[in-house]
Amino acid sequence: MRGASVPAFPDNRVHSLNRDFWFKFAPFLQWWPEVNRTSLRADAIAAITGAIVVLPQGVAFATIAGMPPEYGLYAAMIPAVIAALFGSSRQLVSGPTTAASIVLFSSLSVLADPGSVDYVAYALTLTFMVGVIELAMGIARLGALVNFISHSVIVGFTAGAAVLIAASQLGNFFGLDLPRGLHLAEKLLYFVEHLGDIHPYATTVGVATLVAGIYFRRRFPRIPYMIVAMVAGSVASVVISRFFYVGGPAPGIHVVGALPATLPPLSAPDFNLTMIKELAPAALAVTLFALTEAVSISRSLAARSGDLVDGNQEFIGQGLSNIFGSFFSSYVATGSFNRSGVNYAAGAKTPMAAIIAGLLLMIIVLFVAPLLAHLPNAAMAGILFLVAFGIIDFAHIRKIVRASRSDSMVLWGTFLSTLFLALDFAIMLGVFLSLVIYLHRASRPRVRVRVPDPRLPKQRFNTDPSLPECPQFKMVRIDGPVFFGAVNYVAERLRIIAKHNSGQKHLLIMARTISFIDVAGAEMLAREANLRRQAGGQLYFHQLHDSARELLERGGYLQDVGEENIFYTKGEAISEIFQRLDRGICVRCEKRIFNECRAVPKVEIEAEEIAEETPSVSEEADLEAAR
Repeated sequence: MRGASVPAFPDNRVHSLNRDFWFKFAPFLQWWPEVNRTSLRADAIAAITGAIVVLPQGVAFATIAGMPPEYGLYAAMIPAVIAALFGSSRQLVSGPTTAASIVLFSSLSVLADPGSVDYVAYALTLTFMVGVIELAMGIARLGALVNFISHSVIVGFTAGAAVLIAASQLGNFFGLDLPRGLHLAEKLLYFVEHLGDIHPYATTVGVATLVAGIYFRRRFPRIPYMIVAMVAGSVASVVISRFFYVGGPAPGIHVVGALPATLPPLSAPDFNLTMIKELAPAALAVTLFALTEAVSISRSLAARSGDLVDGNQEFIGQGLSNIFGSFFSSYVATGSFNRSGVNYAAGAKTPMAAIIAGLLLMIIVLFVAPLLAHLPNAAMAGILFLVAFGIIDFAHIRKIVRASRSDSMVLWGTFLSTLFLALDFAIMLGVFLSLVIYLHRASRPRVRVRVPDPRLPKQRFNTDPSLPECPQFKMVRIDGPVFFGAVNYVAERLRIIAKHNSGQKHLLIMARTISFIDVAGAEMLAREANLRRQAGGQLYFHQLHDSARELLERGGYLQDVGEENIFYTKGEAISEIFQRLDRGICVRCEKRIFNECRAVPKVEIEAEEIAEETPSVSEEADLEAAR
């Protein structure tokens, strides 16, 4: 009708659909409205710190990966920007990492000589392939795999990674020439064996950095303590070299050294089918590891900041970052523990911190690289010590240890495997332990006897074993899924109940807390219904979920249970079941459990009958176990 107003709901729905469409393909539109002067200031401070921290790390990571040193810096530029724009984590910073570099080297060193032109070509092609696989997994919505990484796994993995970060900096902090490629135990053993070689000047610089960082973090939390700590370490190095040691730089104080002042040049992966076939196994292995590392870091940071992580979007962001990076001289990039930890600890508010850091790194490499070449490695080690300590979630570790033994096993298992095994295997082991514990719990749902409690309002049901029960009618509640893994346990509990309560031939299962029933569970319930019927009773259900009822109906199990034995309200169930009880027993019952019992006339009960109905001590013990 002309002039009539258009309903608001369709407009809102269309607007919501359009918004979701753009958020899916441009996720940065979600956090962009939150960018303001305050957040930009915090992000800029975090970006400056992160850009400075990655300078020596990028060179070291590239060396570990067998790549030319400048490629480590290139991997921290474009991939960081793309991952921040298209990922879902607000604190995650992508770039080169120790673990990814080691995996890359182990995969490619058998195909070409590290540092050679062919090796670089392999690395760029592998990076592109990894990005394509990551993107495909994100589009296929395989981000649900993230849900199998429990909080205990994240806490344990984060703590283990923090120890590894600190251990990797022992040589720089104490001025020791720590060989590369050593495992944690080998690093600690080497450190103990060379305690006499510790350089006091380098240690002084590291300690000065630590002290300044801790002091400013506690006393002046608004001041970027990491930058202050870097300056303090650099000043300590200059003072020692000029006033306490004559004749040049003090021994043991090593600096970052000259950095290449170039932007990442354009590059192109090699799409030769032979090379792609050769790299396919390595690409899949690197992809799984890189995604596990990135998602684990984003989950650990999100758990501390209260944000949510979309696993599918994170897969897409990581995939696009590696695809773009392969055209800008970058090798495989993923979530960086070091940079993400620095970013979070420095107070980053939005992904703009990672974007600014990537762009700022380009400027630093072009104009400030000569000045930063004199930054002491000991000062960088002190900063990373602060980061490592900061990402260990001591509060949650204490809570997990106190609250749950099984979760503690997952936590410590993941922690120890992170320290002494491969990082990707550590995550997988933690996930495996979590699944094993979950399946163990799910396979043993609680089967609890329920009885009306006259002490509660409206005689609400209770599990108190001292409350009297109806001699003909048993009520139980099953807390959990009735699936193939739990069928035997539930059937055993029901058999114990039937054995020691032979007079209670009618059984009502309160099914509201049964979250799921599969075919094996339906068959078990159908058998229970037939057994009860053969014994002269019935099996009933109260508040059975529609999905479970549909399964029973489709499989023909509803005929065994009986559609008339499924009730939606507790009062309806009790009233109907009461009509099916043996009145001869009801008139002699003194318990009067239900309201319907009050209308039944009482008769005297012989003492011998009471003695016969009283269970023995052993039966009481078994019954208590069944409860």
